[in-house]
Amino acid sequence: MLDRAKTRLRGAVPASEHPELVLALLLDTVTAAAGADGVRRVLVVCEDKRIPDALAGTGVECVDERGLPGLNAALAFGAERLLEPGGTVGALQADLPALRPTELSAAIAEAAGRRAYCADRPGTGTTLLLAAPERPLDPRFGPGSSDAHAASGAVRVGAALASLRCDVDTKDDLAVAAGLGLRKFTSSFAQ
Repeated sequence: MLDRAKTRLRGAVPASEHPELVLALLLDTVTAAAGADGVRRVLVVCEDKRIPDALAGTGVECVDERGLPGLNAALAFGAERLLEPGGTVGALQADLPALRPTELSAAIAEAAGRRAYCADRPGTGTTLLLAAPERPLDPRFGPGSSDAHAASGAVRVGAALASLRCDVDTKDDLAVAAGLGLRKFTSSFAQ
């Protein structure tokens, strides 16, 4: 739910605008992903009726699936829906408002079909997880996810891809993303 998301980002905008900021982060992320070479489909798994309406006309698919027990379950659910014979799936955190499609494409190319992940700016979290072809995603997001994905056999990619590593969890993160260049939806929240 947009109202409960991104709690550490509270205070970056007035409380009444917080859900709109969270939605803007998501829209910028998924529209960038949809424009990346190597990405055929983008699916958002959500629990908020405002998200499917906001995604209308973007080419991004959305499923409102209530009751999944957390982020990893939602990502695995979405990956199972997308996996096709001979294909690969990935998960991208929905808080990358400066994401450049070329950087996402570069990370996919660097993975070269291997299970791979991109660490966030501090190096402890994960912004992108890619499965090997025809393999389950097996997400391990949460505190220390970078180490957890590495321990699962994923190779680290994207070390030099600033927009892919710049997730927004705090007001300071939003300022860093603004320095990289915010995309259309989040740019109206930059101060």
